[in-house]
Parts: sequence; C-alpha cells; structure tokens
Amino acid sequence: MKKRILVAMSGGVDSSTVAAILKREGHEVIGVTMQLWDYGEGESGCCSADDVRDARMVAEEIGIPHYVVNYMDVFKKYIVEDFINKYLSGRTPNPCVLCNQFMKFNFLLRRAMELGADYLATGHYARVETDEEGRFYLCKAMDESKDQSYFLFALTQNELRRLIFPLGTMTKNEVRDVAKSMNIKVANKPDSQEVCFITGGDYREFLKNHAEVRNGKGEIVDTNGNVLGYHDGVFSFTVGQRRGLGVSKGKPLYVVKVDPESNRVVVGEENDIFRTTLIANDVIWINESPSDEIHVKAKIRYRHKESDAVVHTRSDREALVEFKDPQRAMTPGQAVVFYDSDRVLGGGWIKEVP
Repeated sequence: MKKRILVAMSGGVDSSTVAAILKREGHEVIGVTMQLWDYGEGESGCCSADDVRDARMVAEEIGIPHYVVNYMDVFKKYIVEDFINKYLSGRTPNPCVLCNQFMKFNFLLRRAMELGADYLATGHYARVETDEEGRFYLCKAMDESKDQSYFLFALTQNELRRLIFPLGTMTKNEVRDVAKSMNIKVANKPDSQEVCFITGGDYREFLKNHAEVRNGKGEIVDTNGNVLGYHDGVFSFTVGQRRGLGVSKGKPLYVVKVDPESNRVVVGEENDIFRTTLIANDVIWINESPSDEIHVKAKIRYRHKESDAVVHTRSDREALVEFKDPQRAMTPGQAVVFYDSDRVLGGGWIKEVP
C-alpha cells in the first residue's frame, strides 16, 4: 500500500539510499534535511552546507521534493549545551544519542506528522518488529558490525509505530551496491566519524571556544591522594584515558575518576578502572518497566561488547546495574543499554560508578 513517508536526508549514502528505495517501492517520499549547526566558511561536518547540497542533489536525481528545516536553536539548547555542561561537570557525553532522541525522533518526527506523513524513515542500521499483541520492539540490525540500536534506546512505543529503518536487514556494502545500481552520486561518499559539530575532532578546543571554562588548574593525584602533577581543567579528561595525562609513575597510568568539585583528576593502574556496578538515571523502557530485577546483556558504550548484568529498578527513572564480570572504564555521562538477545529493552545514563 502506498504510504506518505518523510525521509531524514543527511546527504550521505545511507539516507540517500533509503529515499531511493522507498521511491522505487512506489511510496510518496518527501526528503527533509535538518540544518543544525553554523559551520562557517570552509568548515564541514554532518549536516553542513555541502551535505545539504548533496541531499538536495539526490532528491532531484530520484524525483522527490526536498526541504531544509532550521533547527539550530533547539540543537544548541538540547545537544550542544548538554555536551558542554557534561564535560565541565566531569562527565563524558554522548551527543549522538541525544540528537536521535530529540532532533530526529521528537522535533523531526512531529514535523513529519504535521505534514501528514504516515512514517518517518532514516538511514539507521536497526529494525522495528511487532509481536502478535501489536507491541513494537527495537531490534539490532542484521549486520551487527553496523548496528546502531545503542543510539536509539530512548525510543518508545509512540515513536516506534511511526518509524521505518529500511537498512536494518542490509550490510553497508549492500547499501553501497544498491546506491551504485541506482546511480546515486553519493554512493562512495565516506561516512562521517566525529561529533558532527566539532570540526577537526578536538573537543577541548571546542569547549575553550564555546564555553566558559570554569575549572582551571587543579591536581592530578594517585588513588592514595598523592599529588603527581597538575592539569588545566577537568574537562580534558575522561575515565579510562591513558594518553596526555602529563604525569608518570614508572608504569602506565589511567584516569580512574574525574572530580569537578575538588577539581582533581585521580589516576591509577589499569586494574583500578575496572568496576562491576553502576547507577543509571533517566532510565527508559521500550515496553513495560520490570517490577523486579531483570537479567540482561548490557552495553556501556557503542563499541563495547555486551556483558551479563542484573538490573535492579530503584524507581521509575533510576536503576542499579550489577555486572557478572568487571567492566573496563564505566564512564559517567555515557549511555548504558539493555538487551535481550537482539531486542533492546531500554537503557539510561550512567550517573555514578561506586
């Protein structure tokens, strides 16, 4: 059945191929590109002026209307300010999760509904499934090397019923082959790798240029409190970091804790960065919240291998997560996502690592 589908087009091969596939299937397709950040002259990044031009070019090639929506103000409020505040408070943010949660599946999804669309489609590598009772589930992509379900854990039933992920059953090579077969000019365009609003990849320079860096010179101490050296701001450190510490102790040192209140960075040996327990807040469950403890596979960062854990629900929005085996560098500010086989159960944000 023909559907009216809005496609979030970033100018890359994934979203371009999604638009082309849906158009070929006979749907009424509308391409929309979000303008999120002012990159300035000569700078480029995800959703830059070059990407907007690429998205518009692809839309013209496949014969669909294309629009650009300016979300720079809300992007700055919900994504960039959160990124800055987390680093300055000693946490390590993951802006890609928030961008999906707020920009794509809140603001853009609402715009799709306002335009009378039946669905919003994106180039994410993930799947949406339903059971016999009509409940929706977020599932991993068939190609686990490209799976992006970790970034989508905040989706609920209301969003999942309106979303399409056409690439969830495809590999990246298959997507590029389809794009080439359909003569899409961005078929060989490289994937963007860095945080989209940070050109050059140096978040420290970004913070210095865009934030009032409040915590200046402070101490770098070992786990016994002995002063080993000094730093110029806790925002330059993250748990598990080894390089760029500026101190030595005759053996490799790693950041164990970042404490903005005392303006101290605690370093130790590698075994000091392994923990078994974390506290997560702002926990979201895709279906019903468990009434008791639940055994899951948990992932503490995007490229982290899932590990056996037990989740103890403390309240509607907070949980204690206990891993069977110690995990390396569990980092406040990052997302922890819960899986049952290939299904995403939910997730939250690492608040504290006791």
